[in-house]
Amino acid sequence: MAEEKHLTGVERTFPSSEIIVSKTDAKGRITYVNDIFLTVSGYTEEEVMGQPHNIIRHPEMPRCVFKLLWDTVQTGKEIFAYVNNRAKDGDYYWVLAHITPNFGPGREIIGYHSNRRAPTREAIGKAGALYTRLLQEERKYADRKEGMAAGAAVLTSILAQQGSDYAEFVLNL
Repeated sequence: MAEEKHLTGVERTFPSSEIIVSKTDAKGRITYVNDIFLTVSGYTEEEVMGQPHNIIRHPEMPRCVFKLLWDTVQTGKEIFAYVNNRAKDGDYYWVLAHITPNFGPGREIIGYHSNRRAPTREAIGKAGALYTRLLQEERKYADRKEGMAAGAAVLTSILAQQGSDYAEFVLNL
């Protein structure tokens, strides 16, 4: 788990023509990153290889969104998600992530592959507003699992009111 680090409040951006790529093993430990991952995150390859991917998790990302993400890919499905990541120095950067499982010869999941692009300002605004609401709910609970479940319930309710699910929400931004 990523240690709590100072947050600078400074946003990093990267060109829309660039793709951040990372791969992990089945337990989420980093096995590959490309140069743009290193440039944007501020880490060196030596610092991230073998580390849990949540080394870049930003504390202002709702836990329920990560649970949805992991629950989806662990069943062998792909997911698109807006994610606010934390750079090594405490800066942050938004991505539109496309995460897919990698399968072994027996169709078992042997790892995960994530391609991330720079999202639009409009998408960041809408995802950020939703995530702020989810975080408010999660933080009402001392128990993290209870908070995550409460956030998930709020997410489901908000999306149901819009007549969509998370996948539709993401793809419609």
